[in-house]
Parts: sequence; structure tokens; C-alpha cells
Amino acid sequence: MKSNLSGKWIGIDYGEARIGVAASDPMGILACGLETVRWNGRDMAPALTRIAEIVRENHAVGVVIGLPRRTDGKESQSENDARHFAAELARITGLEPVLLDERYTTLLATRIMRETGVRQSKRRAVVDQIAAEIILQEYLNSHRKG
Repeated sequence: MKSNLSGKWIGIDYGEARIGVAASDPMGILACGLETVRWNGRDMAPALTRIAEIVRENHAVGVVIGLPRRTDGKESQSENDARHFAAELARITGLEPVLLDERYTTLLATRIMRETGVRQSKRRAVVDQIAAEIILQEYLNSHRKG
């Protein structure tokens, strides 16, 4: 299914303590990490507010949220939480997020950082942004190919 990716897209790696955020270029070709939004895992209002600001600041035309699926395919609490987060973000921004299976993206992001020489002390600060980048890039690539 080929779709029009013109305009910036936002990618989100939802986590219980940190939410990685990435954005595409205006042509919808390349994803780049933007920010890691920290939150307490209970009150998501401040995190939602910040991410809605990022969506507005970037004039985003779409949002892709990684869905933390279990390897056995059963629904987990993390997946339920991510779905709830997506619904709240849709309510605030008016954009219906695309939910994308994001199993192993944090593991892949960690491997990329290790292979490119990012020091262990710096990894935690950016791993979620890189995971969001991977999620968004996967979506962009799959829709550009048709």
C-alpha cells in the first residue's frame, strides 16, 4: 500500500520512564532522533503535553508509536499502556497514531550505539531516541516501497 508521506512524521518509542521521540524530514524519507521525554510512569499528562508540543512545533502530519509486543504475541501491560497513550495523544493532537510492532528496537538501538562507539555512560540518554528513529524509519521505508 503506497501512501503519501509528504510532511513531517513523528516516531515515538513509548516506555515506562522515558519516551523516545524522532521526526522525519519534510519529505518523509529520513528519521532523526529529537528528544527523550522523561516521566514518572504514573501521570502521563506532562509527557503527553510535551509530545503534543513537539507534534505542533514540527507541523507533523502523522505519528507512529511503537507497540511493545511480547515475543509470544500475548498482550502485555506495557502494550495496553502504549495503546492508552496513543489514544490520549490522538485526543490531544487530532492525529490518529499508527501503531507499529517495536519488538527488539531498544536492543537494536543499543547494538548500533555499541558498534558505533557510543560510550556506555551516554547510551541511556539516547537509546530511546534511536529506538524511536528505528520505529519511524521502518514505517517510512515500508510505505515508500509500496
